[in-house]
Parts: sequence; C-alpha cells; structure tokens
Amino acid sequence: MRIENSFIPVRGVGEVTERRLWEHGITHWDEFDGSVVGDTLTDRIETFIETGRAHLEQGDVAPFAESLPASSRWRLYENARENTCFLDIETTGLDASHHDVTTVSLHRNGETTTFVKGRDLTRDRLAAALDAASLLVTFNGRRFDVPFLETCYDLDVTTPHVDLMYPCKKIGLDGGLKAIERDVGIDRDLPEISGRDAVRLWREYERGDDAALETLIEYNRADTQHMEPLLELVTERLHEQVFESVCRGE
Repeated sequence: MRIENSFIPVRGVGEVTERRLWEHGITHWDEFDGSVVGDTLTDRIETFIETGRAHLEQGDVAPFAESLPASSRWRLYENARENTCFLDIETTGLDASHHDVTTVSLHRNGETTTFVKGRDLTRDRLAAALDAASLLVTFNGRRFDVPFLETCYDLDVTTPHVDLMYPCKKIGLDGGLKAIERDVGIDRDLPEISGRDAVRLWREYERGDDAALETLIEYNRADTQHMEPLLELVTERLHEQVFESVCRGE
C-alpha cells in the first residue's frame, strides 16, 4: 500500500469515509472524481492530492506522517523503502537524565552502522545519519529511543517515524520485539539477551573486556536488522487487512 492509496490524512476524512471511497473504486489519487463525498471534502481532497504529489516528487513523506495516526504510519514505508533507517539504542538505564546511551545501531540499504560511546557516538554523527533518511523505524522508539537520544544529545529528531509497536498491535502482535519475532518465525542466531544483560556487558567492557562490547554490538545490530523483515511482514498483513479486503468487497 502506498500513500497514493490513502485519503485519511485529509481533514474530515476518517477510516469510514476512506473505506467508502475504496468501495466505490476510488482506490488511488488518480481515480478521485468527487462523486462519493460532498463539495467541501472534494475541495480538501483535491488540494491534498495536488500538494501531496509535489511532496512525493521531492521524496518528502513528512507531511503525511504528521497527519496519519501512529498505527497507520506503516503506509509511508512503500514510498520511502529505499531510504528507510531502522534504529535501536542500548543504554545504561531507563532514565535519560541519569543514564547514558552506550551504542546506537542504524540499518539502511542493507548496511548496518553502530556508533559506540567514547569512540564515535556524537551528536553530529547521529544528526547526519537521521537527516539523511526519509523514514525512521523503531520498536517502542517513540516512547524510549527517540526521547532518550533527544535528551542525551540535544537532538530534535524530525525524521518521519514509524514505531513498529503500534502497527504490530493492530494485527494482534503484542509483547517485546524478540517475542514478536518468535511469534512470526524470525530467528536469531544469538542467544537471547535482556536489557539488563546489555547494561552488564557495557560495565564489563568498561572494566576492560572488549569481547563484552562485541557481544553488545552484535545484539544491538540484530535488533535493527530484524526490524526490516518484521516491517515487511506487518505491512503485507495490514495491506491485505485494510486495503485488499475492501477492494474485493469483503
């Protein structure tokens, strides 16, 4: 599903009206003709489509992210797929005002980069990596990863953001990232490591154990890499549930 199939970013168009448009065969911006809704909504939708095309030509999905509910931002992915950045952080605790970020991994275009505290983890590097992406994907990053980075590095993260936790819930997938991976059959080669283990590994590294840091990095990188197939699966299921089933008249 692409942004061009969507009408709910328009003020006054909810899921019911969008579904009615799809049921009448208006499943893409190209097919909109104003025959299903009143004059006021017609004007708003036509303006939305005109400005929306201009944003998409520039590769800018930010205006759509701002007007979509968190559970529907998965619709941005197909348009921004080639420039999507998957992000995960490790920390020494849960409070950004008292604890530190230890590693940050970013997975984009098949390559994963990890920044490490005291080596190359800086505000400028983080800002550059995030600014270069069209779409940011995290798991529970809306409540944890992004606010933590903003507090610790004085960042203002404005990259359009899909927090996978919300669309996962929409299709009945609850729990943490690793539990959901198991539920959908995404396997990890690493033994399971908890957040507490991540803190322990960092402390061991500070005491001189370089192998502990390598384990921590490997664990952090796996989180970002596994988000990509999970997002693919979730968007496929939601596309079927939200869009294809309506188009088939189910």
